[in-house]
Amino acid sequence: FWYLGALRAAYEMAIYVNDRDFATKCSDLFQRGSTWLDANLFNGEYYEQKIVDPKTGKFIDPDDPNVPDYQLGRGCLVDQLVGQMMAHVCNLGYLGSSANMAKTCQSILKYNYLDSFADHFNNMRSFALGNESGLLMASWPRGRLKFPFPYFSESMTGFEYTAACNMIYENQIQQGLQCILSIRNRFDGLKRNPFSEPECGHHYGRSMTSWATLLAWSSFHYSAVTRTMSFGIRTGTFFWSNGYAWGSCWIAENRTTAELLIAYGTLELDYFELKGKKMKHFEQRIILSSKDQTNTLTIYFDN
Repeated sequence: FWYLGALRAAYEMAIYVNDRDFATKCSDLFQRGSTWLDANLFNGEYYEQKIVDPKTGKFIDPDDPNVPDYQLGRGCLVDQLVGQMMAHVCNLGYLGSSANMAKTCQSILKYNYLDSFADHFNNMRSFALGNESGLLMASWPRGRLKFPFPYFSESMTGFEYTAACNMIYENQIQQGLQCILSIRNRFDGLKRNPFSEPECGHHYGRSMTSWATLLAWSSFHYSAVTRTMSFGIRTGTFFWSNGYAWGSCWIAENRTTAELLIAYGTLELDYFELKGKKMKHFEQRIILSSKDQTNTLTIYFDN
């Protein structure tokens, strides 16, 4: 899915620079790859690994005694949809079947989530202990390899946020929040430092995936190509940032009014959208700057 996401992104960039040949190539590879993954890797519950013999290039049965060490095989991986998460963040759409994605999120929670680690054996690094809860790196509901990848029994926040983020994008809200709450309960400032979620060292970069959960919650997107800002179906006040500026957006409970505040930088807008509402197209480009006396914009929508 990382690869398919890269193809989708390359397609959009090729269209922007008018490289039609490369865009066609990326689109063709994407369509064929997406179809292949759903047909060959989705097992009805989640996506699994097909282990390839490095000598012959053919698939090896996970039960074969000659299977290479440190693989996943039929296991359910906690961040198997990380490429899809990034595609959602970048507004690139689904990389495979949306129904398969939703089912995979349910399976990750079903098979990888532990209410308590008290009876869980882990001979590697322990980032969750006792009655704490969280998501395991991998589980094997369909049969474990004899020598799987070594850190499968650990629980690491960067991977957990990825799974939670996908759940929120799939509208599995309570499930996603459950995973996030498990992390915050472990890193509550008493048991662990809430500002350093370690993996291979403190202040590990992967834990910054937590930022994507905010984007999933608000469904915020901004395109500098079309100068379009959009939000999802939720109401309230949301933080936004786009690389040039940042601020907040208040969306009324009846979703007929949105008030955009710019706190820093300069923002250019041609379009503004609330999911499910007709997109607002401004007759003249809106340019908001935090240096202006008026740094807010009120946008009205029909019921």
